Amino acid sequence: MAVLAVPRFITFRSHFSKRCYFPWMQRVTPSVRRHHSTYTSVDHLNPGLERYKDLQAYFKRHLKATYSRFSNTLDYSEVYGRHHVYFIEGNSIYRMDKTQCESQPEKVFHLGQIPAREEEEEETGPEAWTLQRIRLSPLERHLAATVKTHYKEALRCVVVKLGQRSFSVVLTLDDVFSFEWATDEVLFYTVQEGLQCHRVYRLDLTPRGSTIRSVYEESQPDVFVEVALSRDRQLLTINSNNRTSSEVLLVDVSAPGLEPVMFQPRQTELLYHVEHWKRNLIILANTGPGQEYQVVKAPLSEPSMWSWESVFTPRAGTVLKDMDVVEDHCVLVAQTSANELELIVIPLTQPRQAYTLQLPSWACTVESKRPGLADQGVFEFFISSPAHPPVSYCLYPEEGLLLSGTDDASAPKNQESPVTTTRLKACSQDGTLVPLTLLHGVKCSKQTPLLVHVYGAYGRDVNMDFCPEKRLLLEKGWALAYCHIRGGGERGLAWQRQARVEGKLKGIEDLQACLHHLFSSGVSSPSLTALAACSAGAVPVGALCNSRPDMMQAAVLQSPFLDVLQTMDDAELPLTVEDREEWGDPIGNPKHRLAIASYCPVHNITPQRYPSMLLTAYSGDSRAPLAGVLKYSEKLKEAVQAHFSMAAKLEPEPNIVVNIKHGENHLEADDWEMTLEEEALKLAFLYKELGLDPPRSSRRRRKR
Repeated sequence: MAVLAVPRFITFRSHFSKRCYFPWMQRVTPSVRRHHSTYTSVDHLNPGLERYKDLQAYFKRHLKATYSRFSNTLDYSEVYGRHHVYFIEGNSIYRMDKTQCESQPEKVFHLGQIPAREEEEEETGPEAWTLQRIRLSPLERHLAATVKTHYKEALRCVVVKLGQRSFSVVLTLDDVFSFEWATDEVLFYTVQEGLQCHRVYRLDLTPRGSTIRSVYEESQPDVFVEVALSRDRQLLTINSNNRTSSEVLLVDVSAPGLEPVMFQPRQTELLYHVEHWKRNLIILANTGPGQEYQVVKAPLSEPSMWSWESVFTPRAGTVLKDMDVVEDHCVLVAQTSANELELIVIPLTQPRQAYTLQLPSWACTVESKRPGLADQGVFEFFISSPAHPPVSYCLYPEEGLLLSGTDDASAPKNQESPVTTTRLKACSQDGTLVPLTLLHGVKCSKQTPLLVHVYGAYGRDVNMDFCPEKRLLLEKGWALAYCHIRGGGERGLAWQRQARVEGKLKGIEDLQACLHHLFSSGVSSPSLTALAACSAGAVPVGALCNSRPDMMQAAVLQSPFLDVLQTMDDAELPLTVEDREEWGDPIGNPKHRLAIASYCPVHNITPQRYPSMLLTAYSGDSRAPLAGVLKYSEKLKEAVQAHFSMAAKLEPEPNIVVNIKHGENHLEADDWEMTLEEEALKLAFLYKELGLDPPRSSRRRRKR
């Protein structure tokens, strides 16, 4: 779907993402991960971890048991071809005949077939790679799959020739980010260089070999390029986007030559995504009231915006989050003013007969399944929440029929312990109502431990995918809160615009308002509250720890971005120029410098009692470099020591712990054992720092 430029601080994900698998499945199901770590220990770099070791080992055992409970949920990595179903298992890709359900799977490809580069021979092998995505050519003559190594962020693409009973690797392509088949012999793909994607290439396979040529190159440094295929596979798009504008080139896969044609030239503040329907273009564009998204259409022969015709504009308060075209219907995922998800179905032949379908009140995410090569006009998708594993749904838009994969559409499978989902609104300092999602298994009180999640940047929603470790916390009596602060995308594009550059303080005020609302509503108390954030979400958390450290007892930050001012000062760092649209330009604009300096977590540390902190960082992370995390932790430790040395303090001194891991990862480990270790450490840290008894016994506060 539509792509805004890749943020520095999160793993790339399209604004309207089309993922063919869930991230948690890569962590939860051991069968699709490697079981043995290829990393050496770096514990000698991590003083302070020893005090959590026993509890970490306890939680590691419990996490394995929790993961195994959900390992038999639906497999989202399946790819449907015309004749076969393809899936990833362990280090291989298999396929099964769709007409012979009892047939044995055929192994199409295994990671041992990847040719090793001379410089990589000591570091690579089947155990060093992870399979990522699969793409099939229209008639199943070829398969392309991307694989990723532990030590490098970029992907390698493997092209496999598919025969009746024989399969062979044709070639491999380095540093591939996105890739799609236009025909059975032509693959378009983008190449990632550092953290940027500027070039599109075309691979032509012939009986005598293969040729590769460049078909597009973006000159603007802040633009990220990817290729995508329309749902009906009739149109390939080259999407060149930064955070405030879009430009798309179209490739008609039925036309000879397969040459890209300009769709709509870039215009400032114009964002759009393109789908195809019967030689028409269905466009999701921010041309609606308040520069929010609406649906328009244009003939394929005259695609420029002067020929755009309005199809559907959402009612006030409803925000469009995603779009698909399923035969003669446009299907929209929308978020209501009550912060709940719904589907809006628009018959494209009669748009005025659009209708709405409510989704279960517990639904926090909607993920559409990538359609197979023989799509029959059914919209398949999954809904989930941090506590609810994904449930499959099928929408038959012609009949307006929505069917759940469970007997009871109102409750997901594996729901041994009921979880209540409550939508709240907190009043921020300027009177803005900030959405807040609260999950809890038992009735909340001031004695309930609370874990609060936040992001609030780049127009991205806070991550609410299913997470087994969050489910475990709920079953042990915790409450989880998700704060949809400004700067994120939960309430539309205006919600993001309000907290960009000089408006960043609004997001921090929103977070404070959410905590105040929870406490005043009788949900937990500051001494039993911890904040959790990753990458850019660490900015509002770090800022609030400076201004109101009394509102939380602990914080867990993963790949945290903490030194905004110095990062935005250094144009040589990856993505700094692009990120100035989000954070500001402290070099060229004095007002921006003052704004950043007013909240930057590193630059506002003062001697006072801070919450305990667990900072997880990766040694080769180029999005949130380790140097910034170490700088923050050292300044924080100095401030804590200065505070406690000034006078005798009755309260215990907080623990500031940095957990350094090898690799170029950002946000999560690539290795199954490392993931278990990291998640178990977080749980051990939370229990220890909040003074909670381990969940083996009845929960009560323990004196420290």
